[in-house]
Amino acid sequence: MLESMCAGVAVLAMPLMAEQHLNVRLVVEEIGMGLRLWPRDMVARGVVGAEEVAKMVVELMEGEGGRRVRKRVEAVREVAYGAMKDGGSSSTTLDSLIGHVCGAVHSGGT
Repeated sequence: MLESMCAGVAVLAMPLMAEQHLNVRLVVEEIGMGLRLWPRDMVARGVVGAEEVAKMVVELMEGEGGRRVRKRVEAVREVAYGAMKDGGSSSTTLDSLIGHVCGAVHSGGT
């Protein structure tokens, strides 16, 4: 997901197991940068048919939902990219972590 955010790529999400269902909810409902593929009969662990995939690809590329997602993806990409640049929040946090770990190693701490 981080790669998709940073690259500005919309997501068609199809959760199968474990935390993927939570990730899909976050990406589709909270962040708004993807659309969910639904299994036949809306069963959580059901089979996603080719017709559903085709329908959602068209929606993502041409539909109103896809327009909203693409707009949101661009906004998320800009923020994610800014966080990774020198001085951005991710860059600064990583530098801080590295400094903390290196300091602990050199001082004999764990």
